[in-house]
Amino acid sequence: MADADDVRQLAVALPHVVEIDSDGFDFRVADKGFVWSYPERRAGTSRLIRTDIAVLYVGDEAEKQALLLGEPEVFFTTPAYDGLPLVMLRLTQVSVDRLRELITDAWRMRAPDSLVGDLDLAPYVAGGP
Repeated sequence: MADADDVRQLAVALPHVVEIDSDGFDFRVADKGFVWSYPERRAGTSRLIRTDIAVLYVGDEAEKQALLLGEPEVFFTTPAYDGLPLVMLRLTQVSVDRLRELITDAWRMRAPDSLVGDLDLAPYVAGGP
């Protein structure tokens, strides 16, 4: 079972990652978000930042649909994310190893090609934090 601390530890271990100041977590590479806390919209009130749910960049609609259909207990979406290559991930439903894979994949999709090679040099890949 993973949590927000695991997200933070895994994300900052990747090269060139910047954490944006937020009420939860928000990580970017080359000014592009790849994983952040889910800002749940609630009728009539302000958003609730959910640190038990991560918004994860997945690249394209096909990957999004594969995750949503293949593991509905882990991944979900809302109408606000229709047409966007993003899924919500229930952190309590994944292991830290699976979370590492998902965050690394999201980073790879968002990082410019010039930075992707740096991942192979990072200690993160050789066994993780």
